[in-house]
Amino acid sequence: MKQKAVAVVGASETTKLGVVPDMSQIQLHADAALNAMKDAGLKPSDIDGIATAGETPQQLAQYLGITPTYVDGTSVGGCSFMIHVRHAAAAIQSGLAKTILITHGESGRSGIGRPPRSVPPDSLNGQFEQPFGPMGPPSLFPIPVLRYMKTYGITHEQIAMVSVVQREWAALNPRSTYKDPITVADVLNSRMIAYPFRILQCCLVTDGGGALILTSAERAKDFPQKPVYILGTGESVETPMVSQMEDFTSSRAFRVAGPTAFKEAGIKHSDVDHLMIYDAFAHLPLYGLEDLGFVGRGEAGAFIAGRNTAIGSKLPMNTNGGGLSYMHSGMYGMYALQESVRQMRGIAPAQVPGAKISVCHGVGGMFAASGTIIFTNEGP
Repeated sequence: MKQKAVAVVGASETTKLGVVPDMSQIQLHADAALNAMKDAGLKPSDIDGIATAGETPQQLAQYLGITPTYVDGTSVGGCSFMIHVRHAAAAIQSGLAKTILITHGESGRSGIGRPPRSVPPDSLNGQFEQPFGPMGPPSLFPIPVLRYMKTYGITHEQIAMVSVVQREWAALNPRSTYKDPITVADVLNSRMIAYPFRILQCCLVTDGGGALILTSAERAKDFPQKPVYILGTGESVETPMVSQMEDFTSSRAFRVAGPTAFKEAGIKHSDVDHLMIYDAFAHLPLYGLEDLGFVGRGEAGAFIAGRNTAIGSKLPMNTNGGGLSYMHSGMYGMYALQESVRQMRGIAPAQVPGAKISVCHGVGGMFAASGTIIFTNEGP
């Protein structure tokens, strides 16, 4: 795709974040969508493309009164929204739509209007993983993580530092769920969930959502907000079964999505001013840093422990506080995208001075999918 041909012109999260027992899941989608439309100075009749996960595009279009010429219901977990951005950029460039709305909403904590989660017994997971006992992400992710730790000598203390640094960033964000500082000892002494994860290394469970509006770069200059241009994109999938990963110490989907986006953007790692790596669990930033090529194999633990992603560092990462301390309603990718947009607009609570390029990288399932979006605030 052509660089900087498409821009984000509307971006907003739901009015409330955290515990929102008075709104159903589709209401959270709609609240985020209307907030993003207000941000862009638009109304539902101005939208001709819609993309969403969790809810279906047809339900959301009906709910908002939108008649689209482009729909995308890609749902591959938490990085679905990165992939929606990629697809929307391609659709706008090919003339399928002019103004595309991407929404997310989840009643992850309150469970209002949320479809029940289940593992069908005839699915691959239902046949070949669930009979052996793992139940959900906290007990599935340890499978690759323990191999990764053994292979590279990654310590519990190094992984705990991910949570510590995320909390430092969260303390600067008025909307974050947790702001109180924590130490490595606090993390390692917190309640064990599934070895090696303690509760402070596991994502939050919250209610909320967010929405983005994309249009062509030519039209973007007519909108009230500073355009944030799409510089590069990538996506891939590997396997729905974590036990069948090609390599427990690396994600094949990460290794495709990330480099594809970098190549399309035409940038080097040293050009990156700001980084978002999906952190549902504390190990994910380690995999992301290595698979995207920011550090070498087995080096990410020491890199984060050395405070190279912390406040005032050379590579500010997860500056909203991440899924560990800011928000995580189930599919976190939208919140990461929102923070990248805020950084590129220059309005983030923990703003990186002079940031011009932001990389936003997501995961879906247990390394099952990945999407990468590279943003810039420098126009064509």
